[in-house]
Amino acid sequence: MRALVNERVRPAAVPAPAGDEASAFHRQLRGYAPTPVRELTAVAAELGLGAVLIKDESDRLGLPAFKVLGASWAVERALRQDPAVTTLVAASAGNHGRAVAHVAARRGLACRVFLPAGSLPARVEAIAAEGAEVVVIDGSYEQAVARAAAAGAEPGVAEIADVGQSGPAHWVIDGYATLFAEAAAQAAFDLLVVPVGVGSLAAAAARFAAQAGCPVIGVEPLAAACLTASLDAGRPTSIPTPGTTMAGLNCAEVSPAAWPALRDGIHGMVVVDDAEAAAAMDELAAAGLAIGECGAASLAALRALARDHACADLREAVGLGAGSRVLLIATEGLTASSRT
Repeated sequence: MRALVNERVRPAAVPAPAGDEASAFHRQLRGYAPTPVRELTAVAAELGLGAVLIKDESDRLGLPAFKVLGASWAVERALRQDPAVTTLVAASAGNHGRAVAHVAARRGLACRVFLPAGSLPARVEAIAAEGAEVVVIDGSYEQAVARAAAAGAEPGVAEIADVGQSGPAHWVIDGYATLFAEAAAQAAFDLLVVPVGVGSLAAAAARFAAQAGCPVIGVEPLAAACLTASLDAGRPTSIPTPGTTMAGLNCAEVSPAAWPALRDGIHGMVVVDDAEAAAAMDELAAAGLAIGECGAASLAALRALARDHACADLREAVGLGAGSRVLLIATEGLTASSRT
């Protein structure tokens, strides 16, 4: 399936973002600054759109991805709830684990991160360089999540999960609201395109967009289109994930904490393959932007949405046309899997 129109979308049912407490917290962090919104004028002209904008998350609080927004706020909330915590644990495909490790080091806490089998050595090394113990399990990302949950039940330990129904999974979504609050203050746009993965960032996008009155398109890899399958079925659906270069989006199922906002607030989905993500990454590099595969997937999806016959129904549903101002979320800089 190339594209899906979410016939069940109900923006009025999407809960509002959790206020500005997380944004106020982020603003007082050492090194905080809003990430830039850049304009892709040549892409807009080529596709016949009013504007194509890109929120560049390649440098966020010293890390090459947006994830630290959710991790830092979730850790803050966890420590408020239990000041006796001395160790953080997390499961990750790469960026979330590194973000949790980075926050742990800032706050003088120990950290253990569980990664799935096949994780690239450079990803392992990046997390270890933040001071964390890295455990590469003989299993999938979902099995790594289970290992982290078990470790989080130990005394003095807090699991900082970005998937599930735990408090931290909800706090991570709340933390991502900062990204969209920044974007709204930086530029005018009437369509959001956001990579999905387990869905926490997309849930934050849906919450923001429901209040702002603009539609949201989710982006997934062809080999890991779990939200597309779930929206099509009308319920959370687990799928096989044979692998993709978009490692941060290689997820078999969406987070239960994110699902209600995704179900009611995502207007549609576009699926892209690894070659399309690579081409978009090269295009962004030519424009001077060092964006990894997951972040570049947003541009690949917009090209498909604007041009592909299989996206015609979705294109009509969101009203993409000559006056459209589209904001792409480029979630990460170059990663260990990027062709450098």
